[in-house]
Amino acid sequence: MAVATSFAFIAAPAHGQAGEEEAAMRQETVVVLGARQAYQGDFASLETPQAEQRIDEEVLRNAGAVDLSQALDLSASVARQNNFGGLWNSFAVRGFVGDQNLPSNYLVNGFNAGRGFGGPRDLSGVESVEVLKGPRAALFGRGEPGGTVNLVTKRPTFETEGLVRLSAGSFDTFRVDADWTAPLTETLAVRLIGFHEDAGSFRDTVETLKYGASPSLALRLGEATQLVYELEYSHKEIPFDRGVVAIDGQLGRIPESRFLGEPGDGPLESDVLGHQIEFQHAFNEDWHLMLGATVRDTSLEGFSTEAELTSARQQLLVDGQTLTRQRRFRNYDATYSVLRGELSGKFMTGRIEHRILIGADTDKFENDQVFARARAPTLATSPSLAQLQAINIFNPVYGQYPLPAPAPLTDRLDIQESSGLFLQDQVSLTDRLEVRVGLRYDDYAQSFENRLSGTEVSQSYTQTSPQFGLVYRLSDGVSVYGVYGENFRPLSGTDFDGNPFDPNQSRSVEGGVKFLLREGALAGTISVFSIEQENILVSDPVNAGFSIAGGEAESQGFEIDLQGRLTASLSLWLSYAYVDASLSNDILDPDFALPVKAGSRLLNIPEHTFSLQMAKELELAGRPLTLGGGLLHVGERLGETGTDFKLPDYTLLRAFAAYNLTDTVILRAEVDNLTDETWYANSYSQLWVQPGTPRSFRISAAYRF
Repeated sequence: MAVATSFAFIAAPAHGQAGEEEAAMRQETVVVLGARQAYQGDFASLETPQAEQRIDEEVLRNAGAVDLSQALDLSASVARQNNFGGLWNSFAVRGFVGDQNLPSNYLVNGFNAGRGFGGPRDLSGVESVEVLKGPRAALFGRGEPGGTVNLVTKRPTFETEGLVRLSAGSFDTFRVDADWTAPLTETLAVRLIGFHEDAGSFRDTVETLKYGASPSLALRLGEATQLVYELEYSHKEIPFDRGVVAIDGQLGRIPESRFLGEPGDGPLESDVLGHQIEFQHAFNEDWHLMLGATVRDTSLEGFSTEAELTSARQQLLVDGQTLTRQRRFRNYDATYSVLRGELSGKFMTGRIEHRILIGADTDKFENDQVFARARAPTLATSPSLAQLQAINIFNPVYGQYPLPAPAPLTDRLDIQESSGLFLQDQVSLTDRLEVRVGLRYDDYAQSFENRLSGTEVSQSYTQTSPQFGLVYRLSDGVSVYGVYGENFRPLSGTDFDGNPFDPNQSRSVEGGVKFLLREGALAGTISVFSIEQENILVSDPVNAGFSIAGGEAESQGFEIDLQGRLTASLSLWLSYAYVDASLSNDILDPDFALPVKAGSRLLNIPEHTFSLQMAKELELAGRPLTLGGGLLHVGERLGETGTDFKLPDYTLLRAFAAYNLTDTVILRAEVDNLTDETWYANSYSQLWVQPGTPRSFRISAAYRF
């Protein structure tokens, strides 16, 4: 759906349902609030000197994506990472992941709002997912060198419409989604969105429960002024599941369904309560003001029993079938608050046009962690006690030993605060050549309070992040571009002596070609990139369990992205990426048998990834019918740092059909992993390997009103 860049009320397709549901509504027009996306400005795709992907609601619906990880599988530039036992989203863009001790950060409507412990992000209130590749620190501030993910939420319209969807699928999965929007007055509109999902799993004893709501209000304060408020609430109950083990480096020795934790621990519970408010005003056609604020409270709490993972314990006991485990308790709370103001506009200096973004923001992230652990003795120190928390991986018996009470290990409060100023100017030197210059200044401070030791340390520093880009239009439908940018990312935690780490630093170069085909119905990008990163955290070679900063890595590759319509009735999504990401220097790691050598590939990063999805619109008995399918290929990946353990490549096929039974009822059937391939999504070590879902089915019925 095209979103207006002006602030007046306009006629446009509804923000609501996409795909077959949206097609049934195309004969209607509704009045919506036009809205600019934060930090985006007024730039067409061919004018932007960076690669970007927008995964809209139709593509998401055709892919069967209900959470963020599934959505990001559509982008070949994004690779799944260790997801903390299924409790958060973790991903790498162009080979680089963020802080492995925290979930991957993402933006919501341009706000830095994804940090915290609220569990995997559900897509019920999300209209589209944007993968903004390359360095973005010149505008967004602290970020990842490979790129940024932005979620665009569904907002109120000024026409009454709604949808209820009921879904049922394999492994006793049941879900209901509801979405309703309407005007309350001539100037006030509301949108109410909610979901509830109760699901089993192909994993033994693993069941999940999650539900949430995202209501919003849109207030028209004038023809050129609007105010939007959005609330995010969710509750999730998810057992901590580290997956399966590889025995002597071999996967498949135990079933992919085998759960190696303790069902008696119960699920970990995560909660989110977030508020976002955004004010936009157009002074005239050229100048726009945006002010916004967000506050997001998240929490994660519960027990888990999981395989040991230190140098003395990283193997099965001598019988080859008994796995030593540890029991842990986590109580994590986080508050993330952001305040931002932005002015965008354009002006002339002689015959040269400037399009400018200028603004300021401030944010604060409070990370409160209480962590306790009960660890069994090693086989070497106490052979009998070592098995008290153990489990036979071939014949597990749950609950055979009393669950021990974990002892406090970590009790700390980390606070990160930053204030920044940013400026971007895109200058049209000729009708074909444009230059983009961006600069951001950050004043950053960190404090760490260790409540167990009674100590507190802090640090502060400033950072300037530049960006420089060129765009040259070869024709109305083709442009070439190049861009250079620098990034920085603060690092959480301290070293063995209690000293905080200096930030991670990176530099990136990117170039490419953007093109439009079929009068803009089909858009594509071909890009190449090179990224260097330094001051990466690696394990302390002397003090096990602690980290030092000293790792360096680099990533090079190229990408091909193509999306749109091949014909009026045939849509296409294609994404391919080649990524060569490896360490640049040797590091010593006590958790692994061998030192990690320069040239070693980065964990969970495939060289080749390919995603394809197509949908054909037909008619059956005079009513719309959509048939489609998809393919995802992910290449071989390193499965454990410092070893030659690899996760095998995999290719997943899916198919779907959607039929408009009546003007208001849409039926849908989907099959994922059509060939029932055994696959592994990610791993951290040979003891923590996440198997993927086997063949599964889902049917749904949607009712529009």
